[in-house]
Amino acid sequence: MITDDRTWTPAVDRYATTEYRRAGRSGLLLPPISLGLWQNFGADRPLCTPRAILRRAVDLGVTHIDLANNYGPPYGAAETTFGAVLASDLRPYRDELLISTKAGYDMWPGPYGDGGSRKYLVASLDQSLRRTGLDHVDVFYSHRRDPDTPLEETMGALDAVVRAGKALYVGISNYSPADTARAAELLADLGTPLTLHQPRYSIFDRHVEAGVLDAAAAAGAGVAVFSPLAQGRLTDRYLHGVPEGSRATRSAYLSSDDVTEDLVSRARALDEIAGTRGQTLAQLALRWVLRDPRVTTAIIGASSVAQLEANLQALTGADLTAEEVAAVERCAAPSGGTL
Repeated sequence: MITDDRTWTPAVDRYATTEYRRAGRSGLLLPPISLGLWQNFGADRPLCTPRAILRRAVDLGVTHIDLANNYGPPYGAAETTFGAVLASDLRPYRDELLISTKAGYDMWPGPYGDGGSRKYLVASLDQSLRRTGLDHVDVFYSHRRDPDTPLEETMGALDAVVRAGKALYVGISNYSPADTARAAELLADLGTPLTLHQPRYSIFDRHVEAGVLDAAAAAGAGVAVFSPLAQGRLTDRYLHGVPEGSRATRSAYLSSDDVTEDLVSRARALDEIAGTRGQTLAQLALRWVLRDPRVTTAIIGASSVAQLEANLQALTGADLTAEEVAAVERCAAPSGGTL
């Protein structure tokens, strides 16, 4: 329960400077940088911190909040946290927000708590709606391609939740180019177009350049990229090794072994390029993924208001020049590959 100050209202100029981007051929506009609640919004943190971050995001024109059923810890906690802040602060502004959630990975025990079946996806969305206190989400994603479930069933479930009024748009995440094309075809036949694809993309992970971006564009879908900062490896956090208490020392998704000497060397070189632009490494990395017109938005996390504000500053200043892009290229993963 939140018991502190309840007098907040969003900034009156919150839409004054943001240039929103269209998601493919849809009518949906997204901010160039969105806020993801993958980490830092679980039950292991005091509610006042995510509340402050969400408030400030709205103040700065960040309309898109990205969730998933198993974001935590524990599973479901990020949706519960968002629901608490929705109830205390954001409810009057619900129609100004674009809320997405996903299902596809392990969520609860037994045969119906994972994968891409209609049984799992519909049940998971119902649970997500209860945790967030929403009557519908704006975007519901199939979080992964389940090889054991026919794609027709998974896409049929996405179509069904839209027809039931539980979601307005649908998306896919972590799908291959071929599966993206087939999913879009199936959804088009059902009358519920594919609106968004959510893949990983960063200077250090460019696998989407080997077909995913093209497949999404061909389908008329926008692209909402996650991990544009390579889980912190494209920030100043690891420029001098792995500090105690950093994500690489406590996360199930990143270890100290993932912070190699080669990556640190590349990050330092990129930091120098950023410095010549008057930017931080993180700001450069965000500006780099957003240079591609096929990318609709970059989803970032935030552990503090200050970090959120600093990363949103990536949107200020000049576009990357051809010379700067070439300099980044020398430090980046090969196109279509990953480091």
